[in-house]
Amino acid sequence: MKKNVAIYDTTLRDGTQAEGITFSVMDKIKIAEKLDTIGVSYVEGGWPGSNPKDMEFFELARKRKFKNTRIAAFGSTRRAKVPVQDDDNIRKLLESGAPTTTIFGKSWLLHVNDVLRISPDKNLEIIADSCAFLRDNGKEVVFDAEHFFDGYDDNPKYATAALLKACENGASTVVLCDTNGGMISSRIKEVCSTVRKALPENVILGIHCHNDSGMAVANSIAAVEAGAMHVQGTVNGFGERCGNANICSIIPCIELKLGMKCIGPEHLRHIKELSLFVFEMANLAPDKRLPYVGDSAFAHKGGMHVNAVSKNPHTFEHIVPELVGNRRRVLVSDLSGRSNIMMKIAEHNLNLDEKSPEVSDILNTLKKMENEGYEFEAADASFHLLAKKILKKHKSFFSLDGFRVIVEKRSKNEKCISEATVKLDVKGEKELTAAEGDGPVNALDHALRKALTRFYPEIAKVQLSDFKVRIIDGKDGTAAKTRVLIESSDGKETWGTVGVSENIIEASWEALVDAVEFQLHRKQ
Repeated sequence: MKKNVAIYDTTLRDGTQAEGITFSVMDKIKIAEKLDTIGVSYVEGGWPGSNPKDMEFFELARKRKFKNTRIAAFGSTRRAKVPVQDDDNIRKLLESGAPTTTIFGKSWLLHVNDVLRISPDKNLEIIADSCAFLRDNGKEVVFDAEHFFDGYDDNPKYATAALLKACENGASTVVLCDTNGGMISSRIKEVCSTVRKALPENVILGIHCHNDSGMAVANSIAAVEAGAMHVQGTVNGFGERCGNANICSIIPCIELKLGMKCIGPEHLRHIKELSLFVFEMANLAPDKRLPYVGDSAFAHKGGMHVNAVSKNPHTFEHIVPELVGNRRRVLVSDLSGRSNIMMKIAEHNLNLDEKSPEVSDILNTLKKMENEGYEFEAADASFHLLAKKILKKHKSFFSLDGFRVIVEKRSKNEKCISEATVKLDVKGEKELTAAEGDGPVNALDHALRKALTRFYPEIAKVQLSDFKVRIIDGKDGTAAKTRVLIESSDGKETWGTVGVSENIIEASWEALVDAVEFQLHRKQ
């Protein structure tokens, strides 16, 4: 591999500026530790001068040992009328105890004149004082040149002077920021290449991109190609407005496309795990369509595509999924061909010859059911049971004699009460149970598992972890068909099931039964 590229993560600061994103102090500590385990060079913990939570993070971080990561504290250059040694923001950077301090300063004359309202020379003096003071106090200094590319387009001489002033006074890394996120890759590469030549050789060039034009990752890679060896971004691209450059895409691009090292192949295979972890900490559903790490990144649906991938994965996959901790998925739908079915059958360990008539039976049944509103892409367990039934390998563990669901509201101020009664035939015995729940489906779920647990203790651990309802054809109003997708878990694995009916309770029952039967087939 070529030279190392330092990854500087700012999820805990810039990422939290995104709409709907917030982390507790302990959340931030856990994310920092996770980033450390996969070899990220820097983790920016926050702005200690802005709020008590960030200062608490630095206090806790000082008590922990980070193996691969340097903790960075973020702040601004000193205020114009305050000596650097008396500036509260600068003092808080020192008090944070972080070994690296990252300060941003103005490099665009528009901001110098209209926002700071000081002279250009005074701005350069502020940059110099701030960097020198932090360096003299033993800190590694990273200088973020805010709005650099806009400033460079406006006045390249002044924007470059701001960088050189930081270098002369202790900044070991200078970062060119596309703060407004409006640049395109060709311009980023051109400017970075020119600036790299103007900087002292011992100073590291960095890049910080926002995604307002949808080019943050591409622009970051263009900067690396032009000599940037320090890349700033966030996990999953979290950030203000349209977000920051996504390090979960940047890291694989650097390692697998440019042949440069930033975290190493041993850590690269945990990048999907990192993405999911941060989504969980942010209490957000993972984005399936993220490059490299999304569940759909290596999912194949079209019959011709699946046929090609079954023969040679390189035909429709730009990398081996396992390199980034992902996996290939074959989706089954009304677009499926025989190759989809065969790969899916193999995935579920069901032995079937490709020339067997059952392949056509499964395919035709699948297409018929999808036409009726079923969807098996997120319902692998329902597909597994469907295939077993057609192959005559399905075992029925119980049969339904009937169920009833009651929803009652006794007064305006009381919440609804839901109760379900289920009558089953299990191993020749009649089982009648009732249970309450937070809603009708929850009550039905409790009643079903309550009826079965005596006979099949292994289902006690099965929990409904997600529940989605989709109206298939809205033109029929409240009489429209409803598709219910249920995700279940036993604490270790998850599986999806589907049910369809004009009645939402019946559709939910169908998906619930599949969820339980799939677990019983797996365990028995």
